[in-house]
Amino acid sequence: MKQDNIFSTLKTPVDFNFDAAVVDVFPDMLRRSIPGYENIIRMLGGLACGYAQNNTRIYDLGCSLGAATLSVHRQTRDLSLQHICIDNSAAMIKRCESKLKRHMPATSVELICDDIQKIKIENASVVLLNFTLQFLPKEARFRLLKTIYNGLLEGGVLILSEKLIFNDEAVNQQFIDWHHQFKRANGYSDLEISQKRAAIENVLIPDSFETHQKRLADAGFTQTLQWFQAFNFSSLIALK
Repeated sequence: MKQDNIFSTLKTPVDFNFDAAVVDVFPDMLRRSIPGYENIIRMLGGLACGYAQNNTRIYDLGCSLGAATLSVHRQTRDLSLQHICIDNSAAMIKRCESKLKRHMPATSVELICDDIQKIKIENASVVLLNFTLQFLPKEARFRLLKTIYNGLLEGGVLILSEKLIFNDEAVNQQFIDWHHQFKRANGYSDLEISQKRAAIENVLIPDSFETHQKRLADAGFTQTLQWFQAFNFSSLIALK
């Protein structure tokens, strides 16, 4: 695992993007930046296992390196499933394909390099949206959730992981401070934390839990449960 030091010497941060340099260090970046990330990935498979239906599709929207897809595959091996992995980063898709083909039958996976907003969801029992919705323009988020809802079978689920903001300004700042302390404990310097924040603040726009909950209800989901939270990072499961 290559260590993430992208922001240790960067003089003028530019907007964050998922290029080859990020792909090279992405596992380390996630592990050191998102509290509980390994637990979320591990449990995605367990949660999906309860809702995946035989002869259906599992969509991983914004699949990055395929960790979520692989977790689901490992815990649903007894079912006949088609995994559809989509990401708009060619570098991510290339590395994802190399990883998944070592662990999954090639016939069970389709990798697509495209904008997830252009993908038609069909015959889906589980859709994964793991730290991806937050990168879409706010006005596009409901449309995507509605597309997902329409493509899910009855009894299907969306598993949505996101960074959160909090409506109370003081509470929000407290969670930000705790998150920065988490990153310091994982070896990031104050310079790296500051540089990363500057690079990502116009790219990753988080919502509150209440906003997610209302948007999911408006899209048609009958119930939304928050099954995980660590500092200002959360994962929800929405049922159709």
